[in-house]
Amino acid sequence: MMNAEGIAITLRLRMGPGSADRSGGLVDPSRILALFGDVAAELMIRIDGDEGILRGYQQVELLAPVFVGDYVEATGVITRASGSTRQIAFEARKVIAAVRANGASPTAADALASPVVVGRALGTCIVPRAQQRHPKLVLPAFPAPGPDGARLPEGHAIVTPPPHVVVTPPRSTPPEIILAASIVGGGVTRDHSPHIPVSAEEIAQEAKRCRDAGAAVVHLGFDATSASSIEEFVSRTREIVDAVRGACDALVAVSTLAPGAEAPELRTALADIGADIVSITTGSCNFGDGIVENPRSRVRQTASSLRDRNARVLCECLELGHLDEAVALARERLIPQPLRLQFVLGIPGALGAHDEVVRFLASRIPKGAVWFAAGVGRFQRPVTEAAARSGGHVRLGLADNLFLKRGVLAESSAVFIERAASFARSIGRDPVAPARARAILRFDAVAPAETAETAEPTSVPAGPAAEASQEVAEQTSSPPSEVDDKSSPSS
Repeated sequence: MMNAEGIAITLRLRMGPGSADRSGGLVDPSRILALFGDVAAELMIRIDGDEGILRGYQQVELLAPVFVGDYVEATGVITRASGSTRQIAFEARKVIAAVRANGASPTAADALASPVVVGRALGTCIVPRAQQRHPKLVLPAFPAPGPDGARLPEGHAIVTPPPHVVVTPPRSTPPEIILAASIVGGGVTRDHSPHIPVSAEEIAQEAKRCRDAGAAVVHLGFDATSASSIEEFVSRTREIVDAVRGACDALVAVSTLAPGAEAPELRTALADIGADIVSITTGSCNFGDGIVENPRSRVRQTASSLRDRNARVLCECLELGHLDEAVALARERLIPQPLRLQFVLGIPGALGAHDEVVRFLASRIPKGAVWFAAGVGRFQRPVTEAAARSGGHVRLGLADNLFLKRGVLAESSAVFIERAASFARSIGRDPVAPARARAILRFDAVAPAETAETAEPTSVPAGPAAEASQEVAEQTSSPPSEVDDKSSPSS
């Protein structure tokens, strides 16, 4: 069995009228013990995949009264685990107290700045070995114990648990997630896999499968090298975009990322074919054995052309400096708000695909921005799951990864979408439909030509990834020199 010591769960519950059986709305103390039982059951499910049996309490302390209308938060921490036995330290805290004063409304309540400890206990749970299932989607939800320890000090089991607590459901991430299906692009062809869609009809059918699996966005990467002219490229891409729109209601994002010199006219052409989002790469970088050549002057030329067409822009970031450059473009009013970001991790020679990198990127997202993450090849699953846990949205599909598992080719991008949707739900985030994705991406945002001073405020969906645009407006008012300092080689 894994080392479960230090893992904690917190449940919060409002005490309703059914919890009281005494005069004055006093809650029966047994209700607190029942709440401890619920905490123990969830701990066992997360660790063993089975509720097990709460064998008994070795010590119980009831320290303060609880009344109807109070909110009680109960935490359980595993202090010892061996074989089939798990010892748990429990603590119940009142975090909201009903106001019980003459003249006060019967629904009045106060949030307590300092929670009141109302009860503690030490209990033992038994999960027979035959019932221990070792679920797979539990461990990523728990932070690893730090140097200060998530363990309770030996000999002091009945203490306030340390702050390494998993809240159910998670509070640090928004309740919704956008899944984007990357079905063509990245230089992947039918020579690499027979399941890559090629014709407009095949791409449209694949888009519909992904939409049915839970994707709200279809990401199409186009290769312009096979076209003899811009006109031929535009005709081909428009045919595919029209076919996708006819097959499903997913939003369509388009890009032309490839090694070599970036061509602003290709991005401009993509803005004219009716796609919902056009991506731009915000800098140069390694791309396997090739190089994406996109100096700052060319980035600004492309951004300016797209702004003139009122295109919705998605900034693709393959290096850390690309994030700072995207923020600079927003400050210079070259791309419209909100800032939309797409991190692509794991390309050989570019930004590495590690959980620590995803968490760092998440910590650097400007407020009001919307961000996605994609992992290339074998990094697809760990990157997208880390992004989902960090509050971001995800892009995944055959254009980023051909294999469902080692040696097994995926037959459709939809299988990746289904797997990502299942994981997202397991951490409390529901995949959204295209209509909701439009709201999260703020397609109703102000026009690019408007300034922060004259633009009317727009409503923003709740959640860390989409907060009020006012702070972004404040950020974009910073002098350009600040961004230049960030993106200089010495930074």
